[in-house]
Amino acid sequence: MEQPENQADQLNIEIAEEVAEGTYANLAIITHSHAEFVIDFVNVMPGTPKSKVKSRIILTPQHAKRFMKAMVENVQKYETLNGPIKDLEEIHMPLNFGGPAGQA
Repeated sequence: MEQPENQADQLNIEIAEEVAEGTYANLAIITHSHAEFVIDFVNVMPGTPKSKVKSRIILTPQHAKRFMKAMVENVQKYETLNGPIKDLEEIHMPLNFGGPAGQA
């Protein structure tokens, strides 16, 4: 039995529940070599001198470029619906976010 052409080209992707919850990051550090791009996602908390990498994604240069194009396209779609996203340089945000400095 033949599948319709559009079904044959579909990719079935599953996501585990703990992955679907996501991990918050407010900083991305990007490094690269001739063979790969490495993106470290970090959650920097105000008032803390040290942060840990929450997730690391390693991409080939070709996939990094495709990812960049997909991000540009999605930001454009977002801004079409919601208006321009201001760069952080345009927004004055104190490092302590208005709260007291954390202490351990």
